[in-house]
Amino acid sequence: MTTLKIPVRPEDHIQGPANAPATLVEYGDYECPYCRAANPVVKRLQKHFGDRLRFVFRNFPLTQMHPQAEPATETAEFAAAHQKFWEMHDLLYENQDILGLPLYEELAATLKLPAKGLLVALETHEFIPRIQSDFAGGVRSGVNGTPTFFLNNQRFDVAHEYDLLRVAIEDAIAHPPPRAAKA
Repeated sequence: MTTLKIPVRPEDHIQGPANAPATLVEYGDYECPYCRAANPVVKRLQKHFGDRLRFVFRNFPLTQMHPQAEPATETAEFAAAHQKFWEMHDLLYENQDILGLPLYEELAATLKLPAKGLLVALETHEFIPRIQSDFAGGVRSGVNGTPTFFLNNQRFDVAHEYDLLRVAIEDAIAHPPPRAAKA
């Protein structure tokens, strides 16, 4: 079974407590229709499990297939720099059919983000190092498509349906991995 090679870090996009018994990491692409379909599933899981689930989103834009994946990801990272990542994350998926600069500008205005700052960030590719770091970590972990989920550091290769993920998370909570002995 494939494992997550890059542990969850403070700079990741995280919802939920660090001490949650289950951590779900998603490598996603804002132009991927399967990621858009998975987004409400994740939200439902978060509501169901509450503080027992920590969710982490990492960028994995498939630029060969999705020409708007990278600028959409840059827009999300720009929003993150203004503490609005999750709001932008959801809006990008909700508006996936019209990704492009006019949408990014509209969403920035909706979230009261500086429009000129967004344009500069997109022109200079200010957030590409961050995006490339997430992508490289995904490649090291065996990610080759989106969405790819890891549950408590183990790749979850079953369909990304609510009931299947819910049962897997319940099992992960009921059977936590053994902790390393302290020296």
